[in-house]
Amino acid sequence: MSKNQKEEEVGGSLKVIAKTSIFIFVTILFSKVLFYFYRIIIARDFGPSVYGTFSLASMVFVLVISISSFGFFEGLLRFVPLYRGTKKMNNIRYLFKFSVWILTLSSIFFGLILFFSSEFISINLFHEPNLVIFLKILSLAMPFYMIGSVFLCLIRGFERIKMHSFISEFFQILIKLIFLILLIFLGVKVNSVPISYFIGILSVFLVAYLYCRYKLPEVFQKYILKKQIKKQIRKIFFLYSLPLIFSNILYDLFGYMDSFVIGLFKDTFNVGIYNAAFPIASLMAFVPSLFLQILFPMIVREFSKKRIDIMRELIKQVQKWILIINLPFFSLMFLFSGAFINLFFGAQYMAAEPVLRILSIGFFFYSLSDILGNLILVVGKSKTFLINIIILSVFNLVLNVLLIPKYGISGAAFSTTMSYIALAIILFFQVKRYINIVPIRRKMFQILISVAIPSIILFYVRQFFSINIISVILLGSFFILLYILLIFITRSLDRNDFEILKLFKRKFKRTPNKK
Repeated sequence: MSKNQKEEEVGGSLKVIAKTSIFIFVTILFSKVLFYFYRIIIARDFGPSVYGTFSLASMVFVLVISISSFGFFEGLLRFVPLYRGTKKMNNIRYLFKFSVWILTLSSIFFGLILFFSSEFISINLFHEPNLVIFLKILSLAMPFYMIGSVFLCLIRGFERIKMHSFISEFFQILIKLIFLILLIFLGVKVNSVPISYFIGILSVFLVAYLYCRYKLPEVFQKYILKKQIKKQIRKIFFLYSLPLIFSNILYDLFGYMDSFVIGLFKDTFNVGIYNAAFPIASLMAFVPSLFLQILFPMIVREFSKKRIDIMRELIKQVQKWILIINLPFFSLMFLFSGAFINLFFGAQYMAAEPVLRILSIGFFFYSLSDILGNLILVVGKSKTFLINIIILSVFNLVLNVLLIPKYGISGAAFSTTMSYIALAIILFFQVKRYINIVPIRRKMFQILISVAIPSIILFYVRQFFSINIISVILLGSFFILLYILLIFITRSLDRNDFEILKLFKRKFKRTPNKK
């Protein structure tokens, strides 16, 4: 492939990413707003203790899902587009029906275990009687969550990215929020939280099924495969997916480890305070997820064609976009952590201010490593991914056990931040080793300079202002404008960036045709 052809391929792919990401951005943005409304209503209406109980229930539910899913979701996301690329529709049909059958049995079995062990978990582990009803209601949602996720994997595997984003992000949280408000209004009180969560999962299952049934009817047709081929499909699928059982368990524990250990050594009040900072810091994970929904199937396709050069350029460019977007957000979050806490959760959660400042560092590194972790899975290194998570989970657990008894929730934040930094470093060298991709552009250093200057100015200027919502908006606007100006002055943008900017400009300038 000539240089011009490669540039055209990369430019065309980046335009597809950018176009799709516009819709995904709006969808995820609104879903995040609704998500925080959902959490804020729980936190403000019921207080830190109930909010902490909800956080613990979510943690246990996600952990059980990770165990009972057998890594099938990640397997489907990889093999459905691979079989589509080779036009093996019968393989997809078989894999789909096989996954539904196994996961239906698994979800019922593990759902029953969670239901009948909910009292033991709540009383003996977390010393929180109110957790029992939360876990029992969520256990009933397991089959719907599991099979609904299979349908969502199909939708994404067939590159219906907009519909996948709408159902999994916006629609789900919208239903949860509506029913939470409705149930509170009807006087259901605390139980409105797990019930609204259950209804959200059920709604996603129904909508995802109906979409697949009527928009992807070919998946539901009978498959024609020899016994030997079916055995081979199962073998390849299991070899890839099974290591991800443990990866998912540990990865979810990695995210919830802090809440779990805080719950063991402290109480649900401290869990609630900590979980005011955690979701705010995790907003930085929104940016890579925005691009990954379309980037992942795209780089799977390029990898199947052994076009590593195209993969390399796409990864570098998207990593640069993540840096451009998240750097100023990180700076503002670090400098005005108290204002963020007060804005989202109120003054009673201000003890989480230092926690947010520490976690913002960790999630900044996580946002840069997320795509690298997915690259490891694209090349089929699920065992390597598992080893990474084992090492980092043990590292995180040890730090939490050592630091939380002495330093409380700040110790938990430090543990997670150090773990995310370590993960980013490990993934950087692994991606270089396995596919010879170094996800760094020279212009990234110019971006660092562009954000450093307004950050230093803001650090000194803020002492002359009384920090409130109005002052943060004014100072933040000044910061962003100066940052954008410096991006152009330092020539941090390249040809691909300007092409995307032109694309956005044409899109927003476009007017409806006159009748």
